[in-house]
Amino acid sequence: MGDQIVYPPLPKPTELTRHFWEGAAEHRLVILRCQACGFYLHPPRPICRRCRSWEVGPEEVSGRGELYTYTVTETPFHPYWADKVPYVVAVVTLEEQPDLRVITNVVDCPEEKLRVGLPVEVTFVEAAPELTLPVFRPSFRPTA
Repeated sequence: MGDQIVYPPLPKPTELTRHFWEGAAEHRLVILRCQACGFYLHPPRPICRRCRSWEVGPEEVSGRGELYTYTVTETPFHPYWADKVPYVVAVVTLEEQPDLRVITNVVDCPEEKLRVGLPVEVTFVEAAPELTLPVFRPSFRPTA
C-alpha cells in the first residue's frame, strides 16, 4: 500500500451556498447581496437582515480586505491538515462592507508578520479535485 491521498471534508452546497462554491471553482469570490438595499449577506441567508427583502442574489466581490482576527493552529482537526500544521485560521473583513467577514486561512505569510489590520487579498487553493478554497495572502497595495 502506497501513500494514500487524503482530502478535506467536502462541503454539501445548498441553494444558499452553491454560488460561493461554484465561484471559488472559477477563482472568483462570490457573496450573496440584497438586491433591494445592496447589503452583503455572509454567511448566506435567504432574507436580508438589514431591510428584510427576499430579493438576494450572488455577486462577485473584490477579494480585498483586512485581517480582523486570527489564530495559529498547531493541532490538525482532520487527517488532511496533518502535514499542514501550523496554519492560520482567520477572519477577514472584506472592503465592500465593514461587517462583511469570512472565515478563511491566511497563506504565504510568516507568523511574525501577521497582525490585525494586515491588508490581504483572496487567492485560491485546489484542496481536492472537486474543491477549491478561497484563502487570503498579504496584499502590499499602497495605502492612501
